[in-house]
This record gives sequence, C-alpha cells and structure tokens, in this order.
Amino acid sequence: MPSLQKTSLPRDQVVRPTRADEVAARGSELIGGPAGRRAAPGRGGLTPVGVVALVTLGMFALGMVQKLPCYNWAWFQGSTSQYTHACYSDIPHLFSGRGFADGLVPYFDRIGGDIPFLEYPVLTGLFMEVAAWLTPGGELIARQQSYWMVNAGLLMVCAAVLAVCVARTHRARPWDGLLVALAPAFALTATINWDLLAVALTAAAMLLWSRGRPFGSGVLLGLATAAKFYPVLLLVPLFLLCWRAGRPRAFATAAAGAAGAWLVVNLPVMLAAPEGWRQFYVFSTERNVDYGSIWLLISQNTGNTIPPGTANRGAMVLMALVVLGLAYLTLTAPRRPRFAQLAFLIVAAFVLVNKVYSPQYVLWLVPLAALARPRWRDFLVWQAGEVLYFLAIWLYLAYGASGDKQGLPGDGYQFAIVLHVLGTLWLCALVVRDILAPDRDEVRRDGSDDPSGGVLDGAGDVFVLGRTARTALGALPGEPDGQGPRVEWGTPEK
Repeated sequence: MPSLQKTSLPRDQVVRPTRADEVAARGSELIGGPAGRRAAPGRGGLTPVGVVALVTLGMFALGMVQKLPCYNWAWFQGSTSQYTHACYSDIPHLFSGRGFADGLVPYFDRIGGDIPFLEYPVLTGLFMEVAAWLTPGGELIARQQSYWMVNAGLLMVCAAVLAVCVARTHRARPWDGLLVALAPAFALTATINWDLLAVALTAAAMLLWSRGRPFGSGVLLGLATAAKFYPVLLLVPLFLLCWRAGRPRAFATAAAGAAGAWLVVNLPVMLAAPEGWRQFYVFSTERNVDYGSIWLLISQNTGNTIPPGTANRGAMVLMALVVLGLAYLTLTAPRRPRFAQLAFLIVAAFVLVNKVYSPQYVLWLVPLAALARPRWRDFLVWQAGEVLYFLAIWLYLAYGASGDKQGLPGDGYQFAIVLHVLGTLWLCALVVRDILAPDRDEVRRDGSDDPSGGVLDGAGDVFVLGRTARTALGALPGEPDGQGPRVEWGTPEK
C-alpha cells in the first residue's frame, strides 16, 4: 500500500506565478498587477508560451544592442576597449583566427599556431561553418561584423526554441519560461559563443522526455553532446531515476538514441579527419587552469601553478564523489527526485569543478534552474552573482591588458569567483532541500509529481535505500501495514 499522499489540481489548470510567488506578484505591478480570478490565459490569441517566446526574443535583441560598442569598433581597435565595454565575443575573433575567413574546412585543414585544428565539437563546428557560408564577402572587418550578425540570427532561433521547450516541459507551469527569458545573464552572454545550440537541444531533449518519448529525447541529447560535452551528464540522473523506478528499458532506449545520434554526427569526421576530430578532446585535456575556476582561485592564492593533469584528476575525483552523492540522494529521498532537479545538480557540479568557467557557461544552468527551482527570489539572487561575475571578468582582463592597470585587480576578481561559486552552491542547496522535503518544492506544491519525468511521472518505486525512502513503498518492517510515516505534499490553489 503506497504511503505517499498528495492533493492535486486538474492537469489543465495553469499555475499563475503572480498568485504563487510574491516577487512575481510585485514585479507584475509594472504591467498592471497580478492576474485576477477570472483571467483566461490564451484568449485574445496570445498564449503563455507565445508570451515567453516574444519576451525571449526581446531580451536577446537587447543583448545584441549591448554588444553595439564592440560591433562598431571595440572588437577591432585597442587592446582593452572590448573589455571595458563588457561586450566581448569569441565569434568575430574566431572567424579569422580559426580559418573561416580564409575558407578553410574545419577539422580537415590546419589553421596553424598553438591550436592546429578547430577545438570545438563537430556539431558546433558545422554550425560555425554554415554561418561562414552565409557571410557575405568584403573587407575583413565588415565580414567579421557580418559573421557575428549571421551567428546572432541563428542563435536567436536557438533562444526561441529554448524558451518554448522550457515553457512546455511542465504543462501546468508555462510561465516558468519567463525565468529564462528575463534572466539578465542570458541576455548578456547569448552571443559570446555558440553554447546556445547545445542548450536549446538539451531543452528539447528534456521536453521530449517529459512527453514520454525516451528515444527521441536520447537522439536530441546525443546531438546536444555533439555540440558541447556537458549534455551527456544528463544520462546519469536518468539512469538513477530509472533505477529507482524500475524502468531500465526507458533509460536504455534514451541511451541508445543518444549514442546513435552522437555517432552519426561524429563518425564521418572521426574516420576522415581523425587528427582534427581529436582536437577538441586534446584541447580539453591539455588546457591550463583558466578564468573563473576554483583551480585558478587556489593557484593564485597559494602561488603554485596547478598543472592541467592535476586539475583533470582532481575534477574527475570530485565529479565521481558528486555522482555517488546524487545516487545516495536519489535512492534515499522520501520521494523520487524530479528529473530537472538532478539535471541541475549534476551540471552545476560540473561547472564548479571544471578547469575554466567562461561567462557564457551560465547558459547551461539557466533553463535547468528554471525547471528545478522556479522561485523568482532565489533565481534572481543567483543571477545577481552571475552578472557581477560577468562584469568582473572583463574588468579583470582590462586590468591585465592595460598599461596603466585600469580595471579590476586580482583580489577583486577572486571575490567575484567566490560569489559565483557560493551563489551556485546556495541554489544547489535549495534544490537538495526540496528533494528531501517535497512539500517545499514549488513544482510539487500543486500536487504534481514530476512533470518533466515522462515515464517516471507518478511511477512507483522499485529500489530504494534507507528508512525514509522505504516508507514510501509501504509500512516499514515490523510495523502494521500503513502505519509508517507518510510523505505528503501539495496544497490546492485557493
């Protein structure tokens, strides 16, 4: 006899953040105040998902405007202007630095210098090459500007896909997509690099999983991994959750889809240009400890340079400990964690132990945070730390590149790294607390189980550990049936 109790709402009733979140309610005063009892979302032709998509495009456009000083001149003049204006982007620099301006073919043609081949995964390399094909000719600076603009247009499509997928993943909570759309760090970092491609594919994979389509989800996850390494980490929480729920077939189907899609993209380049294909993995392994990482913090404060191999081994050990911790949490929690919660935790851990934290890496976490902990106050506090880090890294680079040392010195930059690390750890702690106390989980407050769980949503448990988790399966050994402690969550909306 299951001992989990929940109160539920009709599946088609949309949770309104202005009625469930005090920060959202106060913020809504700017546009007329919270929604009333008789408000009917979707009438008049604009649905919540449509609103989220439009706001996302608007914020993306504002992020492009923020890059205007660099687009007009700062990318091409002076050593520090692009840093002092906080508008740096890899895109125009790599157009010439990685051979696209000269018509070189990624992975097949050598580009010279310390990095002989393009150091990006294959699908990202294809994205970069397609953008180069669409870039008109002319003077080099004009072509660099056009290349950035073409990429910005393609990345805007990725941003729209991302927003729609997040808004649709939790059927009753489409407005949570506004967390992604209005995230300040999203607008500031969207066109620094090509990360939005992998982020959008990952969001689409999570949407398909939430709809009970493991194979399609796996295919998209494999494509996302072919664009950036981190999406493959989501297979770990899927394995743990399917283990607890006794759904190995669903996991195996998703894993097979991911492996197949990754191979389809990578195998042609792997066979035809093995040296160029390996460059991403060689670069990742041999890369020195770099900006934003805890390893840089340790190195600068101890005065000892940490070799790449040492940092690699340290990161792998820490990630192994994280996986063990997630396994323990998954199998002992009073209720099986939600997929989005574990996805956020493992990607956040990877971000924190990595050898580098580029400012655009926050894009990996924004949609996962919106699904794992859709609480405006907590989300905005975390975003404030990320915006401070975004500003700090450019001022620190300006300080190092300018002869008169104008910008942020090392101590200030280290403080920004600490803020970023503590902010991310704080959000992780809140997610862990929600897992251990399902009644405090915003998503489960309306009686939902796991809206992003797909085949796991509402499924029973087959394998658990610990007294609290075993209670969810029924009475504890030695107790009368149904007399053990109960896990309750869900409060109907008034």
